[in-house]
Amino acid sequence: MDSRYTYTVFLEPMEEGGFLVHVPALPEVVTAGDTEDEAMAMAKEAIELVLESRRERGEDIPVEIGKAQMREVTVSLAA
Repeated sequence: MDSRYTYTVFLEPMEEGGFLVHVPALPEVVTAGDTEDEAMAMAKEAIELVLESRRERGEDIPVEIGKAQMREVTVSLAA
């Protein structure tokens, strides 16, 4: 029986180009790609590997509760 899981993926542009990928529900998933498409493909592969590993070890597979939200905060530092 196949199970389907959906996770929020954050793509962070890197200074040298490409994208760094984070998956908040699976902190061990950190990967990157030269393009957005490559980064998403790498994320999918990394998520599948982590979930398979967790299942083999008998660990829980996290399920997201609601969608992650991104906000910006601006701060000022005194000179």
